[in-house]
Amino acid sequence: MSTTPAAEAGSAGPKTNRIGLTVMEYKGGKTTLCAGCGHNAISERIIEAMYEMGVEPEFVIKPSGIGCSSKTPAYFLSRSHSFNAVHGRMPSVATGAMLANHRLICIGVSGDGDTASIGIGQFVHLMRRNLPIIYIIEDNGVYGLTKGQFSATADLGSKLKSGVLNDLPPIDTCALAIQLGATLVGRSFSGDKRQLSAMLKAAIAHKGTVMLDVVSPCVTFNDHEGSTKSYKYVKEHEEMLQEVSFIPRFEDISVEYDPGTTLDVTMHDGSHLQLRKLEEDYDATDKVRALTRLTEAHDKGEVLTGMFYVNTKAPNFLDMLNIVDQPLATLPESIVRPGREVLEAAMEELR
Repeated sequence: MSTTPAAEAGSAGPKTNRIGLTVMEYKGGKTTLCAGCGHNAISERIIEAMYEMGVEPEFVIKPSGIGCSSKTPAYFLSRSHSFNAVHGRMPSVATGAMLANHRLICIGVSGDGDTASIGIGQFVHLMRRNLPIIYIIEDNGVYGLTKGQFSATADLGSKLKSGVLNDLPPIDTCALAIQLGATLVGRSFSGDKRQLSAMLKAAIAHKGTVMLDVVSPCVTFNDHEGSTKSYKYVKEHEEMLQEVSFIPRFEDISVEYDPGTTLDVTMHDGSHLQLRKLEEDYDATDKVRALTRLTEAHDKGEVLTGMFYVNTKAPNFLDMLNIVDQPLATLPESIVRPGREVLEAAMEELR
């Protein structure tokens, strides 16, 4: 039985979640993106996930970089903290924020250009540290703000509206994230409401680096015949690994499924991520199998979606640094600033 309160039928007032907030309190400003942009659908899923999980907006930070995708934090959770960083530098800002206050939930939004081109160096080091962050790539395969040139995630042979073919192989950010050390990695489609919603809820419950690559067609520059990031192409070539379900810790864990066909993963907060296999030999806890399956999908021209890799056992960056329970940003100067005797001792060691 869910503990989420809701207004009784016929009673005054809108429906509220388990902490007494309405869904309107999770919304942001009016979008300025193109009508039909996949990024707007992702913002809606984030709003729903945060509302249904009962997250306090004031305990969320939303860093982003530069690009159409990096504008979207303005369109959800207006009561949360935001920081629009320099192009490709969102990971370092997010790292600093989480070290200062590890009680925040960090949901970083980036694009395929912001991540896989100018920001690839920072992306690499963020993934290997397993910092508690939800890193969402709103992936459309083009640079939307600079008139639709190919990005580093555009598939070989993909065609621009002008007829130009991409002659470079793509970077698979999911394979890269898994290899480097991210502990919850998946890909979804902005048009798949059910799958993306479940994956976002699991991301909120995870205490490590979550990397979600969300294919999000650009209706202006990359939604035409010949594009491998268009709505039509994704729908025709999508290959789902599993059906993704999520049960929050505050609801009864009671679902029926055939024995041996579902992987049940207990998340850090006691919630359950359930992956009903569509491929009998796929195990999302097997890193090698995840990388192999991604390679196979690429060779077949499939748009593979689902939860590729889950690891709830690895220590995160804050654990490895032995961060104190109290957020560093709230500690008094007398604690965080060593006395003169400490400086003198350090100088003496260098003589």
